[in-house]
Amino acid sequence: MGSIAEQVVKIFIAGPRSLRKLDGSVKIKLGNIINKNYTVLVGDAVGVDKLTQQFLHDALYNNVVVYASQGKARNNVGNWRIENVTVRKGLKGFDFYTAKDLKMAEDADYGFMIWNGKSKGTLNNIINLSAQSKKIFVYFVPHDKFYTIKNIEDAEKLAKACGEETTEMFKKLRNRKQRYNVETQYEQMTVNEVFDEYEENSY
Repeated sequence: MGSIAEQVVKIFIAGPRSLRKLDGSVKIKLGNIINKNYTVLVGDAVGVDKLTQQFLHDALYNNVVVYASQGKARNNVGNWRIENVTVRKGLKGFDFYTAKDLKMAEDADYGFMIWNGKSKGTLNNIINLSAQSKKIFVYFVPHDKFYTIKNIEDAEKLAKACGEETTEMFKKLRNRKQRYNVETQYEQMTVNEVFDEYEENSY
């Protein structure tokens, strides 16, 4: 078994599509990620996804994986490996693209979110990561400051600090995730119920 230094660390980076440039503090953080040779998991959208891709490409950094719904990357600046995320038929809009984001949250060890306090997709990523007790470094654009999120309670505090509208959005996204988890568990249970019954009767 390798040492901690030899283990691959994967970090999920994301942020709003509306941002048109990366602040200096974000670039410094990305530079630190490069120096530590973390594997960067990034999406294929415009905004922070593409800006992050461009920064990493300019730095000649190759430890990058681009996640794309149905394997079709809209942006892949460095021609890096594409992780195909199969999306259930019938999903559209927000649900279509958040399936990809959920996969990145599951695969990552940490999150680095650039958030303007308004982006629904970025807040959803924070919820997905924190619900798995994965540490998230949030660069909060309005404050030009980093916050560390360690759990869902920390995420809720950050949302509340952004005002009533964002707090309400947080509640809806969190409830949505809880419903999704229940539905997924139910689907898995129905698929495996024969095996579960067999195991219970075997002891």
